[in-house]
Amino acid sequence: MTPTRSTPLRRRPAQRRSAERVQRMLDACAEILDEVGYDGLSTTRIAQRAEVAIGSVYQFFPDKRAVAQALALRNLEMFGERVSRLLAEGDFQHWSDPVGGIIDIFVEMNRTVPGFRTLRFGDVADVNLLEETADNNSVVARRLRKLIVEAFGVPDTPELARAIAIAVEAADAVLKMAFRNNPDGDPATVAEAKRLIHGYLAGHIDTP
Repeated sequence: MTPTRSTPLRRRPAQRRSAERVQRMLDACAEILDEVGYDGLSTTRIAQRAEVAIGSVYQFFPDKRAVAQALALRNLEMFGERVSRLLAEGDFQHWSDPVGGIIDIFVEMNRTVPGFRTLRFGDVADVNLLEETADNNSVVARRLRKLIVEAFGVPDTPELARAIAIAVEAADAVLKMAFRNNPDGDPATVAEAKRLIHGYLAGHIDTP
């Protein structure tokens, strides 16, 4: 079966044991990425670390890129869930106010989620890893825009889409700088990222 944009799996696990085995493969992929990077990743290493037969890997994934894609999608889902919780629980006056909290979520995932600091949302493997027809940052921006529109009831306009897309690109660049020489992220640079993105979004579009 040809993998679709929504899943890199050859087939979806039908049983709980199979689903747990797939998650072990993704956990193994994350650990290996942190240890040796994407170039050192292989299906053989994934199988050995997950303690499964190599045939089990190929039962669900055609190659290492597909495993990395599944991990990147899991990262995106985790990020989206945490942002959604932030928006639901926070007392924000303007839709741009959660920027600092969203950046904190990203930074915390870099620090604590295995494989995230190496793969993040897939850039290390392929800028189109999340979707074949859109770059990874565009996919992240679309997810954030959907959450913001739902949480604040703001109009989903082309101007909003462009502003959030630019904010994601800018935040991505500055946060990469923050983590370039500091594995925990340079606090001053992270603070500047928050100030930069919040100021841009708050002033760019006068949306209540």
